[in-house]
Amino acid sequence: MTGVPAELRSQVEALKAEVAALHAELPRNNLVVWTAGNVSARVAGADLLVIKPSGVSYDELTADSMVVCDLDGNLVEGTRSPSSDTAAHAYVYKHMPHVGGVVHTHSDYATAWAARREPIPCVLTMIADEFGGDIPIGPFALIGDDSIGRGIVETLTNSRSRAVLMANHGPFTIGSDARDAVKAAVMVEDVARTVHLSRQLGQPVPIAPSDIDRLFDRYQNVYGQGSSK
Repeated sequence: MTGVPAELRSQVEALKAEVAALHAELPRNNLVVWTAGNVSARVAGADLLVIKPSGVSYDELTADSMVVCDLDGNLVEGTRSPSSDTAAHAYVYKHMPHVGGVVHTHSDYATAWAARREPIPCVLTMIADEFGGDIPIGPFALIGDDSIGRGIVETLTNSRSRAVLMANHGPFTIGSDARDAVKAAVMVEDVARTVHLSRQLGQPVPIAPSDIDRLFDRYQNVYGQGSSK
């Protein structure tokens, strides 16, 4: 391990605290069970990321237990092994420079769509607002190397969506920072549930592409207070 450069120390410590706190949002929003799922954040100005260690209970996570890795998934700082999804997160950061946060969950409804290998159709204004269209399915990939990361990047590179349902696995979300990616994870589960319920009543009606464009543009550029949505 080479360690974190001194000039990045304050930023890394702040990110450790933020990422540890954001992990609490996953069980709070019923997005994970046991130790599944993870949140990571890019260290600005460096090829580094902060992520949780593997197999540690959410109620035991603290800022000090977070680990720092490089964008090849190698441990740079920490006493525990990084999350088993670190290679996927690292690949996303390496190939999508605008991404500042990545989240993975196994939330019930979004994962059910992933098991069917079926995109979530854009039949709600919330989907248009948040994701700019259908929430796509990514390819099947095994855990252990950067195959999942490659699938995420390939699927989202030409999509406005901040979420991808990796086939037979579950949702991954991206954001401008870790908090933004957590919000996307909460929202994708919410719309996955709502569209599922709608299907019990009949066939949901898609929103016209031109209306999706208008909704997405308004939500991304007009809604809220500045950058806070």
